[in-house]
Amino acid sequence: MSKEECMEALSKHANIKPVITSTVWKELEKENREFFEAYTKNRAERGSGMATREKIQNMLSNSTTIRDRKD
Repeated sequence: MSKEECMEALSKHANIKPVITSTVWKELEKENREFFEAYTKNRAERGSGMATREKIQNMLSNSTTIRDRKD
């Protein structure tokens, strides 16, 4: 979950103002720099993997559509 997603979820489900969540998040980043560096890296890697999966899904879907037209 990104900082923005966290802010939105806490605002919606716990009535916590986004400015509070943002402030706490920034302080956590300062106190736990190594954790957040790993967290950010992991999210970036997962994001690029998701983009690749989406491209593959689209390619498979398109090839199925083209094959169905030929039949």
